[in-house]
Order: sequence, then structure tokens, then C-alpha cells
Amino acid sequence: MPITKSEVESALARVMLPDGKSILAHDLIRALTIEGDIVRFVIEAPNAQVASQMVPLRDAAEKAVQDLEGVASVTVALTAHEPAPKAATPSLKIGGHPKPQAGPTKPTGVQRILAIGSGKGGVGKSTVSSNLAVALARAGRKVGLLDADIYGPSQPRMMGVNKRPASLDGKTIIPLQAHGVTLMSIGFMMEEGKAVVWRGPMLMGALQQMLGQVEWGELDVLLVDLPPGTGDVQLTLCTKSELSGAIVVSTPQDVALIDARKAIDMFNTLKTPVLGLIENMSLFVCPDCGSEHQIFGHGGVAAEAVKIGVPLLGSLPIDLETRLAGDDGTPIAAGDGPMAQAYAKIAQGLIESGMA
Repeated sequence: MPITKSEVESALARVMLPDGKSILAHDLIRALTIEGDIVRFVIEAPNAQVASQMVPLRDAAEKAVQDLEGVASVTVALTAHEPAPKAATPSLKIGGHPKPQAGPTKPTGVQRILAIGSGKGGVGKSTVSSNLAVALARAGRKVGLLDADIYGPSQPRMMGVNKRPASLDGKTIIPLQAHGVTLMSIGFMMEEGKAVVWRGPMLMGALQQMLGQVEWGELDVLLVDLPPGTGDVQLTLCTKSELSGAIVVSTPQDVALIDARKAIDMFNTLKTPVLGLIENMSLFVCPDCGSEHQIFGHGGVAAEAVKIGVPLLGSLPIDLETRLAGDDGTPIAAGDGPMAQAYAKIAQGLIESGMA
């Protein structure tokens, strides 16, 4: 005797959802057809997300009909009336006025925070920051690098990373990784070539977010690449975070040292210990004849280090390959040449002295 529609529906009425109602009572059955001993029907879920959870229900419905006498085969299709609702993209925004803090803080899991500053721009502070971070990572340290130069972030280019960090909840920021270093920069959050036009409170709020809302993980040291000068970002970092100390980068000439002294005075005023100085662009070695040229003078940073009683952590020459490597997104310290060795020596000195 041929199978009837009512018999199929009776079988489906015994297939229950978790709420105690049957698949038939929920009106999920569509296009039920019977051709001799072949039964076909569709289970239509409200949306694709629900449909993905109804595979066991479809199997149960298929078995219930297959067990009916007179049924040779059953074909069941599971579809969705609407596509799965799109997960809301977390509204991750950087900037805004800073939130009150009870006192200086440090990201969970971060052992030390080192600020790398300079009194003026153009002395290679960001180049030193990126290469020093890579050198420390190659020496086995767990290193983070925060690009705190809000108006002129350069670490995305120098570290070869150009994508937006993820956020699961619109609040917590998952930092990026490159060359063994954990990275965060305002440059990741902005369209390339777009200017940041913010007043001081917005800068302070952005720095607070990049320190406190980023999942830095377990780090031996977090390097903070500061903007030039002695402004809001420096003040916020020194007063709102538990800084282990600062490293000041300068070129040898007098005009750079004048501003470097101001940076040193700022750190002293804000009770942040200056751990040492780095002399950048100390000399130029001619690639053709090998002669040395002291383009920006000689010995100024070393003399300043002696004067204020801190170590000269290293002297770095002007080097074309360093500039090209930074532009290409692979810091020179990631390689094996003389400049990589120079940065490795500075990194080793920081580790041995307990600074990193």
C-alpha cells in the first residue's frame, strides 16, 4: 500500500525540538512530496546559524520517515529562510579623553617599560626603537614595541606591518606581531596618509588605551617609542605608567644635544630615571674608500653621558642599509651584518645590566 502524506506528517510530528514542540508544530517542513515509495521534503530553519545546529534534527526526521512501511528512500534538505546574522563588528576606537586612574599602572604580564625618547625629531629614535626591539627579541627576550608617536607613527612601515589589530569585544585590542616583537601603533588604526588632528586630551586618552587595553601578554620589556619633544604623551607616560626608565637618543651635534638635555631634564623632573644615552649617526664610513667622516661632530653624546653620570649604551654610524631596511619593513637588526651586530651589542648590554 503506498505511503500517504498524513503518515509522513504523523512521523514528523514525533520529532521533537528541545522546547517540547515537534518539527511539524514549528512549521519547519516545506515542499513535502511523495512519488511512489520516494519521499522528499525540506526543513527550513529561521536562519543559517540555526540551520547549522539542526543537523541532528534533520537526521532524526529522515530516520523517522525512513522507518515507515512502504518508504524506499528519503531525501531531506536543510535550508535557511535568512542568512546567518552577521556578527557585529566591535567598535574599536582609539582616542578620547583619558579615564581617571588611582595611580601609575603597568599592563598585566609586562615586567619592565622602557621609554625611548629624544629632544628633537630626525635623530633616528624610531629606527633605534625598532632595531633595538628586534635585537632584544633575537637575544631571547619577550619584547613589545608601542609606537606612541601619535602624529607621526612610523613603526608600521619600519616593522613591515600594515593591518588593523583585532578586537573581540570592541575594548580589548589584540596586538600584531612582526620579527618576534609584539606591536601596537596608532598607525594600525588610521587610514594611511590620514592626519591625526587631536588636542592634548585625545593624545593622552589614546596612549592610555594602547597601554591598558592591549593584550600585551607576558613580556620581559615593553619599549615605548616616544614622539620628539617634551609634551603631553611624555607627561602621560611618565605619570600614568610604571616606567622602569628612559633611554635618550641623540646625534652628536650641538643643536641636537641642546634638545636632548631638555628631554633628560624632563625625565628627571618627572622622576623617571635616565638609564643611558645612545649616539646615533655618530660617523659616516665611505663605502668606496672606507674613510670615516664625522658629519655631525664627534663625542658630544659620550661627553653628555659622562656629565650626567649615565652609561653611553652605544654609538651607531650613519648607514644606508639601515635606512633601506627600515623602508622595506625588515629592520637591519633582523640580519647578520655589522649594524645587526651593533644593535645586538646594545641589546646584550641592556640585558646584562638588568634593564631589559
